[in-house]
Amino acid sequence: MSELAEAVDRYLAALARENASAHTIRNYAADLNQFLGYLGRGGAELPAADGVDQLLLREWLADLYAQNLKKVTIRRKLASIRGLFEHLLREGRIAVNRAKLLTTPRLPKTLPNVPTEEQTNTLIDSIAARQLERPHPERDLALFEILYGCGLRISELCGMNVEDVDPREGWVRVRGKRKKERQVPVPGRALTALNRWLEARRPGPEESAVFLNHRGTRLSDRGARGILKLYAVALAGDGGLHPHALRHAYATHLLSAGADLRAIQELLGHASLSTTQKYTQLSLLDLMKVYDKAHPRAK
Repeated sequence: MSELAEAVDRYLAALARENASAHTIRNYAADLNQFLGYLGRGGAELPAADGVDQLLLREWLADLYAQNLKKVTIRRKLASIRGLFEHLLREGRIAVNRAKLLTTPRLPKTLPNVPTEEQTNTLIDSIAARQLERPHPERDLALFEILYGCGLRISELCGMNVEDVDPREGWVRVRGKRKKERQVPVPGRALTALNRWLEARRPGPEESAVFLNHRGTRLSDRGARGILKLYAVALAGDGGLHPHALRHAYATHLLSAGADLRAIQELLGHASLSTTQKYTQLSLLDLMKVYDKAHPRAK
């Protein structure tokens, strides 16, 4: 095995030890193997780590652009390559991380699509009314209530264990990115739905996950997304609703109701306040819509 291929294996193993998500490791592995494939195209021997110079990296980046990949995809591939060479730098196998010198493509500033309070509540109330016949209605309702009521990422919801829930105090322990933990309050309706699901839950042997699939084992990210899409299409006619939209709704609706931005940052588990500040733009847009509709001098 070549030096670079071994370095990729070591780097991915290091990411796993640092508690990077399975999703991140899977994507980085694909990106890095594609990078090795580019370097070894035509049967060429892979260069040594310190032989990957700036010109070669720029040619690789130009090839990504030539494939008409989305900018967000190119940014991720760049991040994976930079991470690999940063790992090699820490190991002392290279003197400089040349991948850091590559220019990152800029993304257009876009705001997420956020369902209104009325749309969100109508959907969840329809699920509670069991308008759709499903084998595990208690689980499905609890899933929606927790996603919206606690603002969780889908990976955080699927990673919840029974011991993380404090039903008396109404708190749940959440493991976010890089397994960073935080405590999140569970609102009344979400707590009621969660407790009903915990009573109905039938786990497989030694299964600690809160949310289970039909086999009694931990519900996967993909499984949870499928449940959400099924209800969104069937009850709201919205095939574009995704789990993160409920997280966006959680933050935006809290901010509209007067919640402090710093508090929302803590609840969401954002490392930087700047990440949370995008919700202020959404609130301002909502205010402008109200102004345009209601003010006699708006037009």
